[in-house]
Amino acid sequence: MIVLLACLATQGISAVAAQAATTERVVLNRFTGLAIGGYDPVAYFVDACPEIGQEDFEASEAGAVWRFRNEGNRMSFVAHPDIYGPQFGGYDPVDLARGVTVAGSPRFWLISRQRLYLFGREQSRDAFAADPEPFLRQATQRWPVLEQDLAQ
Repeated sequence: MIVLLACLATQGISAVAAQAATTERVVLNRFTGLAIGGYDPVAYFVDACPEIGQEDFEASEAGAVWRFRNEGNRMSFVAHPDIYGPQFGGYDPVDLARGVTVAGSPRFWLISRQRLYLFGREQSRDAFAADPEPFLRQATQRWPVLEQDLAQ
């Protein structure tokens, strides 16, 4: 079952200030090295909402700097980055299924099977939410080759 979590309407989400790099295994801000635009990946699970992380709570993982809202979230991520980090390095699984690497946005997200997925567009998220299996099957099959290409 897919759980689509949404923030309260009173919570604004700022646009990511700089373009994400698409030549990395994990989507990074090319100017700061921050993963997922500095948003706290654990917050999607515990707060059911994207939340900006703080400089005081950072961790390095997979060549990226990850920010968190508090020490507890940072410790959870460090202990289990494979669970809390976005799947496919933060690339849109719908586009990966087509064989293309498009950076996901922290604004378009979904938790499915207790994993975080980021999407480049709202329409991609909605298509994935309606029937994730074909997208996951294709994305999982194509990810090793695309990941290797990104690393070069």
